[in-house]
Amino acid sequence: MKRRERVQKKVEEELRSKMKAQAFRKCDPVVAKYAECAKGRTFSMAWACRAQAKEMNECLHLYTTDAVLEEYKQDYLKQHTLR
Repeated sequence: MKRRERVQKKVEEELRSKMKAQAFRKCDPVVAKYAECAKGRTFSMAWACRAQAKEMNECLHLYTTDAVLEEYKQDYLKQHTLR
């Protein structure tokens, strides 16, 4: 990868945060189900909400892969090389 085609580490972390926030927005109904299950629980949450946690993690994983991060990087580079 050429030097111009790489993003700085700081920018990559910002893009990763943006990607995670977008994933939580897209998975909001599933995250809400998990939060509702976890409400008022402490230790029992680990086994009582196992199905909801699994569903939430599967949804979040769809939107937080290395391939998705690479798309964010490419979009960033396109926007900032056109200036």
